[in-house]
Amino acid sequence: MKKKKILIIDDEQSQLESLEMFLNEKGYQIACATTGSEGLEKNTIFKPDIIILDIRLPDMDGLEVLHELKSKHNSRSVIIITAFHDMDITINAIKGGACEYIPKPIDIEELERAIDRALRLESSYSNNAISLDPSFTYEKGKIIGKCRAMKEIFKSIGILSENRVTILIEGETGTGKELIARAIHYHSPYKDHPFIAINCSAIVVTLLESELFGHEKGSFTGAFVTKKGKFELAGDGTIFLDEVSEMPLELQSKILRFLQEKEFEHVGGEKSLKSNARVIAATNKKLWQAVKDGKFREDLYYRLSIATINVPPLRERKSDIPLIIEYLIKKINTELGKNILRVEQKAINRLMNYDWPGNVRELENVLTRAAIDSRSEVILDEIVIPLLGKEETTVTQTSEIKGMMSLQEVEKQHIVNVLNHTRWHFGKTCMLLGISRPTLRQKMKEYNIYKENNL
Repeated sequence: MKKKKILIIDDEQSQLESLEMFLNEKGYQIACATTGSEGLEKNTIFKPDIIILDIRLPDMDGLEVLHELKSKHNSRSVIIITAFHDMDITINAIKGGACEYIPKPIDIEELERAIDRALRLESSYSNNAISLDPSFTYEKGKIIGKCRAMKEIFKSIGILSENRVTILIEGETGTGKELIARAIHYHSPYKDHPFIAINCSAIVVTLLESELFGHEKGSFTGAFVTKKGKFELAGDGTIFLDEVSEMPLELQSKILRFLQEKEFEHVGGEKSLKSNARVIAATNKKLWQAVKDGKFREDLYYRLSIATINVPPLRERKSDIPLIIEYLIKKINTELGKNILRVEQKAINRLMNYDWPGNVRELENVLTRAAIDSRSEVILDEIVIPLLGKEETTVTQTSEIKGMMSLQEVEKQHIVNVLNHTRWHFGKTCMLLGISRPTLRQKMKEYNIYKENNL
């Protein structure tokens, strides 16, 4: 196997010799330079996989060398080391593209971990990472999916955008219910009219009626002027009632009247007002269950659910996850000014195996945090691991956790330990294990335990 190459650029001779000796013993091929200019020259000739660069050099500032390595030599993995613990230097080194920043005196274990991460980063540029499609562009509000359930939703959007029936969208939190509502609105003939979203659970009961229907001056304490409500402001547009199951019963009757008559009054008003606004409601609960529990009006339920869309949770459409990852990373790059181009294959597998209780919203949160934590254009698996919740319990994931073994592995190791302790005396071993001789022989055969291999 070809040795990995490391170039060390440091003017401190003792430090240089110590690092060279240590890394040689670890099996790396080492080249050294004591100045910035020498380091740049050796980088061209030696073509290292990793560069360890000191900030303070006799002829050039380390940050200048870093800039040269990045801009002209396309060096990806540069580990900065320095005895000067300065916040601005650290910030500028990371912004300049350093993959790690290690203070002196160097912690050897920390350096080894940094080198390991850098090598994995380099390997991800070959066949260990999934490259994002450069032709794939980010479009705000786009709904991503190719599974059968999502294709059916796309068909529903096409049909429902051509009429103005009331729609109920049901789905878990984070599945994209508002995106679907917006897609229906913006594909309709009324796309130039307002789309107004209101969260029924986020506004106190006393103000929600005023928000929806408006109020007259002096109708309650603090009502200093007459105010139009959302239904009045929407005109021929769309009102999106999110978390409609949380709407108080006394207000539900007024929503029902609006849906039946297209009429309403301001709070404190007597004049009937008209609105042609379309209503799309959404809930993360089963609304019919709320009806059975007496928390939601049955007649309003039937009015809202003339057309229904059920959005599947992400765990039921895992085939869409790679597409969604690509879309979200393009979004993150656009919004945060990042340049993530690849995701390590192990990270993709981990994201595919996770159950996503928070659905697409949780996936976006994880990818955003991973992009922020990434110091390169690749999201590595080790960045993703701590960002996932405790629900990550698949066998594959568990077996990857350091120090964890399967139940069979634990049993096999325990039997071997007891056999070695008793010097392979079967009688004493059976007594300590609390099993019979036939059971011991069966276990030894099952686990391929032989004395010559375990002494």
